[in-house]
Amino acid sequence: MEKQNMQTHNTQNPSKKVYFFSTCIGTAACADTCINAIKLLQNAGVEVIFKKDQTCCGQPTFNSGYYEETKKVALHNMNLFEQDIPIILPSGSCTGMLRVDYIELFEGTEHEERARKFCSRIYELSEYLIKIGANYEDKGAPVSITWHSNCHALRVARCVDSAKTLLRSLKNVNLVELEREEECCGFGGTFSVKEPEVSNAMVSRKIADIKARNVEYIIAGDAGCGLNISGAMKKQGVGVKYMHLYDFLATRIGIADSK
Repeated sequence: MEKQNMQTHNTQNPSKKVYFFSTCIGTAACADTCINAIKLLQNAGVEVIFKKDQTCCGQPTFNSGYYEETKKVALHNMNLFEQDIPIILPSGSCTGMLRVDYIELFEGTEHEERARKFCSRIYELSEYLIKIGANYEDKGAPVSITWHSNCHALRVARCVDSAKTLLRSLKNVNLVELEREEECCGFGGTFSVKEPEVSNAMVSRKIADIKARNVEYIIAGDAGCGLNISGAMKKQGVGVKYMHLYDFLATRIGIADSK
């Protein structure tokens, strides 16, 4: 084990190797989701490297206009994930930041070309699983779900299609589309703190759409949106259950830890 690394290995001597970027919400509030995401990679024969000194992708400061501060975070990440191998994230929002916004951040600077090379290695997990041809046997009982598309995943990372492809591949899962799927849930990172009344109105409209689908689960690929929607549903007494995409997928194929 390297001093700066914690490595997890598939017992089948995988030929593929990736970094795993857990995101700050993943580290602080959704550790089980990160573990399930890593298990999905290992299940597909991928060696996972987890860098212990990883931090935020820089999106909160970037979206708030603190560009010089964000550059310091970005350069730290670019230095930390130094090997020329894919960097996998369980979040479309953070994927958009690392893959797209870093290029804008360093455009016209001495780090532009380096940023472009770094960004070319970024994958949201669902994209990478499809890229390597992961194939899953659904072991769960029949269930109906709906899906929330995170704004950054939809419009910046553009990885929603791959996430929904994985869901549709599960033979016992009925994916019911939301009428307002592409509308923001009101989280928006710092937005929900700065504009709580507007945020609450937005998430309430999202929840009304979810309730109208008559499903058992709402699935999302970004922990921030999931925490926002699930917290609001709990306050409103809504019985629909929330699961992160990778918790749901790991559970359906039988590799998630039982609780």
